[in-house]
Amino acid sequence: MSLPLLLAAAEAHAAEPGLVEKFGLDWKYILIQAFGFLVVAAVLYRFGIKPTITAMDERAHKIDAGLKYAEEMKAKLDASRQESAKILRTAQQEAQKVVDEARKIAKESADKQHKDATDQANALLAKAQQAMELERRKILEEARGEIARLVVATTERVLAKKLTEADRASYNESAAREITVI
Repeated sequence: MSLPLLLAAAEAHAAEPGLVEKFGLDWKYILIQAFGFLVVAAVLYRFGIKPTITAMDERAHKIDAGLKYAEEMKAKLDASRQESAKILRTAQQEAQKVVDEARKIAKESADKQHKDATDQANALLAKAQQAMELERRKILEEARGEIARLVVATTERVLAKKLTEADRASYNESAAREITVI
């Protein structure tokens, strides 16, 4: 290209208005609007977004704590059930030992005093069954009381309310009745 052609193109380009003039932009207004936007954004963040995020974080923490507590209570309840089952098995084994011993004694003395030995074995068997029944009732009562206490404690935690002794006793009795029905 020739120099005169380049000069003519430069003059034509210089005669055209610039981007700022074409759109009528004024830097004062742009800066004021940018400042206003930043102020609104800061106020929204400070008084709107930040408290909302904080509240959501606190709620998530409370939910996590509640779930953790529920898992702990479930573990304690399972442990209590296992313990009561273990005690029942032990009582049954002991009762079986007593029954076996009574039968052995009855068999050995059958030649001498058949009728007395039979009566004695039946009496021991009845006592063993009564003892087993008493032990079973005692264990069930303890389990019911513990479950009722755990239900009241869990209810107290879930409701986030401190219960009075009267309320606690009422809930314990109600839970014990419900467990008895089951």
